Amino acid sequence: MRTANPALNKNTFRDLISSENVMTLEGTANKSLILLGILLLTATYTWGLGAESQGLIIIGVIGGLITAIITVFKKTASAITAPIYAAFEGLALGGISFFFETMYPGIVSQAVFLTIGVFFALLFAYKSHIIRPTENFKLGVFAATAGIAVVYVINFAMGFFGSSIPVLQIDNASPLSIGISLVVIIVAALNLVLDFDFIENGVEAHAPKYMEWYSAFGLMVTLVWLYLEILRLLAKLNSRR
Repeated sequence: MRTANPALNKNTFRDLISSENVMTLEGTANKSLILLGILLLTATYTWGLGAESQGLIIIGVIGGLITAIITVFKKTASAITAPIYAAFEGLALGGISFFFETMYPGIVSQAVFLTIGVFFALLFAYKSHIIRPTENFKLGVFAATAGIAVVYVINFAMGFFGSSIPVLQIDNASPLSIGISLVVIIVAALNLVLDFDFIENGVEAHAPKYMEWYSAFGLMVTLVWLYLEILRLLAKLNSRR
């Protein structure tokens, strides 16, 4: 069982002791909705602050990263850390979305609806077996995700020296830059299929109840990534006008 999401991988259910109080699909869906609600609540707050939200964006990014790492290494605490992660991510996304909206009015609503659309399209494709998460499929998505992560880390490191990879800049509307964004969005979307498969396998393995929170957290990680990539692509397309 392989997934490119670092929070959801083949070792997650290893050595977990099953009990009568086990993970369910309904429980995981409910936990996911709770995390989404928390994220939207804090995102609305920073959105309302407008240009004054810059400090909270930094707090959200750093806090979200630290909380995510803690959650990955301390799965049993995910009932506490996953909601905290969602709150931090909301702080960051609300502020980031506001600044994109000021540059290109209407872009945020488009990104939100596209993210929702991609989510349900991939869920339908997975449940109807249109897309089957075979081992080769999982390996391919994992390799592509790792490659993207490496490029993003390099681009981040270059930022300390006042430079960056040109095709990754949001104001770069060249066909190559747009094509790369499309590829990244496709990879992020395919990670949803692997996440669905991971959650289903967890339910079948009768994983402990707290894994509902952990699985919801992993799904949230993918959705946040997908939303940000769609937002970046729309910004590039709007900059061509």
